[in-house]
Amino acid sequence: MYRYRLFLLMLLALVIGCKEEVLPKPKAQLRLEYDAPQQGELQTEYFMFSYNTNAKIKSNTETSLVLDYPEMKGEIYINYKKVDDNVDKLLSDAQKLSYEHSVKADGILEQPFVNEKNNVYGMFYEVSGNAASQAQFYVTDSTKNFITGALYFYTRPNYDSIYPAAAYLQNDIRGIMETLKWKN
Repeated sequence: MYRYRLFLLMLLALVIGCKEEVLPKPKAQLRLEYDAPQQGELQTEYFMFSYNTNAKIKSNTETSLVLDYPEMKGEIYINYKKVDDNVDKLLSDAQKLSYEHSVKADGILEQPFVNEKNNVYGMFYEVSGNAASQAQFYVTDSTKNFITGALYFYTRPNYDSIYPAAAYLQNDIRGIMETLKWKN
């Protein structure tokens, strides 16, 4: 009788304990969509380029400007310098600035840029990981003009969270490099 009760109790526990199997939810990724870029032209005394008009132009002087993307909480800083027999130092400083982010970066991908038609040569650095800047670049004609630029977000750098915005703005930087023309 004792075994019979024990058997019934175990059978009852199995019947009551059997429920639908719980499966973990599949991993999902955040999908952010941004407006398609509308191109405008920006001109300074030294250079001109096409840019995404979704950006607001902040602190525009003849030698520096900031393209602000408030929706993405990001900014592209652009600085111009004249080359006075110091192109080697300017190149060294630009490369050094890009690699200062290697402490926090998971990787830095160098992409050379050459536009012989407009006499524009440079380098684009794509930074992955939780670095302060997700992209850096420089362009020059090697004799008169030199521009450096950097992408920063005014939020804590969490690469997984800012990746969609970083990829969008990196494309804008490439567009700036591709359309840049010197004025002198």
